[in-house]
Amino acid sequence: MLREQTFEKLHALKLHGMARALEEQLANPDSASLGFEERLGMLVEAQWLWRENKATKSRLRKAALKMPASIEDINYRHPRQLERATMRSLATCDWIRQHHNITISGASGIGKTYICCALLEKACRQGFSAYYASAPKFFRRLAIAYADGSFDRLLSRLARTDVIAIDDWCLAPLTDTQKQHLLEVLDDRCGSRSTIVASQFVVDRWHDLIGSPTLADAIMERILANSHRIDLKGESMRPVKRGLKPEPKSGEEEGA
Repeated sequence: MLREQTFEKLHALKLHGMARALEEQLANPDSASLGFEERLGMLVEAQWLWRENKATKSRLRKAALKMPASIEDINYRHPRQLERATMRSLATCDWIRQHHNITISGASGIGKTYICCALLEKACRQGFSAYYASAPKFFRRLAIAYADGSFDRLLSRLARTDVIAIDDWCLAPLTDTQKQHLLEVLDDRCGSRSTIVASQFVVDRWHDLIGSPTLADAIMERILANSHRIDLKGESMRPVKRGLKPEPKSGEEEGA
């Protein structure tokens, strides 16, 4: 009876990880040979891991990654001038702690989206909040918020997000309103948060593609401030479609 009350109280306190670990200890005869402090330490560690895993899952869900990705599964065999040392350095997430940005450029299918998602996935696992969006989706969200009066609240949420990734940058010309909205987003983040921008076009062309020299200067200054540059060059990683498309191997990066 006392045991049942203990489990009820643990769940009432939302100590679900500790409750599960206690149940495992009681079911394992070998646990009886452990001392009180050792068993208590194991219960506390189980609760801590349960809470961390739950928080990580929540951050990954809110990040809205386009695809499952991890830095450990990045393909370095495909020739695209992606340096392993660069990715190993970025995997520490020090660039987020230092509020640096990342630019990624390369042809369609060379793996830009995967790298974006892998960097955000690593950030989430390191305890940072993240958000991924393609440029069209990003600007639609800003436009809707502007129209319904929630624009300032959205800007505030984006400003609090540790790292955001804007993919498919510059595929379509930006309207004057989109340029103004983007500048507001970047201005809130410059020097205090991190941003990833990925595009099929080389960074040197972004200024001209934005147009409006004054706004382009302001936008590019904020993107390139303390930025790490990844320039991918090579052929597409996507399988050539001849008949049926081959299934990708588990854990293997696909071009994006």
